[in-house]
Amino acid sequence: MKNIALRLMYDGSRYHGWQTQKKEITVQQTLEQAIEKAGLGKVHVTGCGRTDAGVHALRYCANFKSECRIPLDKLPLAINSYLPADIAVRAACEAEENFNAIGSCIKKEYIYKIHNSNLRDPFLEKRACFYPQRLDVEKMNAAAHAFEGTHDFAAVRSVGTETKTTVRTVWWCGAEREGDLITVRVCADGFLYNMARAMVGTMVYASYGKLEPEDIPLLLEKGDRRLTGPTMPPQGLYLNRIWYEGPVGDMMAD
Repeated sequence: MKNIALRLMYDGSRYHGWQTQKKEITVQQTLEQAIEKAGLGKVHVTGCGRTDAGVHALRYCANFKSECRIPLDKLPLAINSYLPADIAVRAACEAEENFNAIGSCIKKEYIYKIHNSNLRDPFLEKRACFYPQRLDVEKMNAAAHAFEGTHDFAAVRSVGTETKTTVRTVWWCGAEREGDLITVRVCADGFLYNMARAMVGTMVYASYGKLEPEDIPLLLEKGDRRLTGPTMPPQGLYLNRIWYEGPVGDMMAD
């Protein structure tokens, strides 16, 4: 029995997130069906995290166990033959026996894209958050840096999946503008439910002076979700990079 890891990417616009649900179409369900049709049997695929409805992944890792006889360099082509055009397997490798896509993950980087213009771009409708009011990127960046470090991030999470702890380490967080597109990058050892989008919403609040960047450490200490910024829409969020050790780490870095 092989433990197979996949690197994939997907446009999450028409999916109700990653995790299989009874009545909604999801990425996990679609991928498992494609794997079965490719002749690898009925499998359970473990993903590196639960992306929400409408959220995208530029790099995503999933693993499953199978008596796979297809050469691993041919496996992406075999699975892609049965996947819709908005999901693609980009690489495959044999992982260590105890590898788990979520449990073995060292850190993740999300990016959030804001189309900051008073004119809509139809091609960005489902791939960036349209925000017509002018945003101050310098203030957003100052707020972003205030999130860096090890903190209790309960103040920027939505009620959802229960976790043992709400303490996380943010390795870096920053915002930059290129024309009308603002990109926020945040890397952490793990993310709480809606944490990345709430962090961006808090940065937007800082842009308008609804809070100051230097207020953020105290807001995190208080742990009150009502005091921080809104949860931004999902279409601007992308899982961008994931780090692992061993052969899966090499595959994800390619």
